[in-house]
Amino acid sequence: MPTWEEIKAVLWEWTRTHGLRIAIALIILFVSFRIINLVSRLILRRSEKKNKVDKTVSRTVIYVVRVVVKVLIAVALVAYVGIDTSGLAALLAAGGVTIGLAVNGALGNIAGGVLIIVTRPFRLDDFIEVAGYSGTVEDIRLVSTRLRTPDNKVVVVPNGTASSAVVVNYSVKDTRRIDITLPIGYEDDRPRAQKLLLELCKKKKTVLKDPAPMVRVMSNGQSGVELIVRVWVRSVDYWSTYFDLIEDCKTTLDAAGIKIPYPQMDVHIKKEK
Repeated sequence: MPTWEEIKAVLWEWTRTHGLRIAIALIILFVSFRIINLVSRLILRRSEKKNKVDKTVSRTVIYVVRVVVKVLIAVALVAYVGIDTSGLAALLAAGGVTIGLAVNGALGNIAGGVLIIVTRPFRLDDFIEVAGYSGTVEDIRLVSTRLRTPDNKVVVVPNGTASSAVVVNYSVKDTRRIDITLPIGYEDDRPRAQKLLLELCKKKKTVLKDPAPMVRVMSNGQSGVELIVRVWVRSVDYWSTYFDLIEDCKTTLDAAGIKIPYPQMDVHIKKEK
């Protein structure tokens, strides 16, 4: 069993003979990584400005190339320092089963990332719903996809899940339909309420004329007649128009004296003789 003094002597001798190479390797590693990051950002900006290459593909390709180049530089510097890589290879071979189990999920996510890039169910800046989360696609990596939710949270979805789950993409089409359900009382003037709501929709600048807005009876509910307001808008105007219509429909009905009924129940009490 070697003593502590012998261990220190070996470490000191190794540092004395390899110290300069280690310092040079660290400097090269730091500088090269900074240059790689800078060059990749410049290439990405130019490719996005030209709009000739799909943003999703360009970002993913640049990310993969950047990682590969960094790994090659790190391996070359390890050999330059003089570290025997055969021992490292033997260690990896001995733990091959454990490493294989550990990266099994990662390999599935990588395969999912490649599938997403090839099939393109969504792209960068699309607003999607996947795996129970909704948000704008900020980044697509080989292993995961990053979403920004409407309340500014970041959700990281593994690509294995994103590629196999049901994806709802709200940004593919240029237009979307808004459905708003409004109940009115049975005693209220239903045709008048429909006419007022339809006129309101037609006056909205963000509401498209084709397809034309529609106000119809959806069902006869327990507490009143349920009217449905359906309009088409551009996808970018969806939420602003949705909230405006909710407020304006309520204001219009109130001004006309048409009230939204509360849930009610008729109870009949029978007296026993």
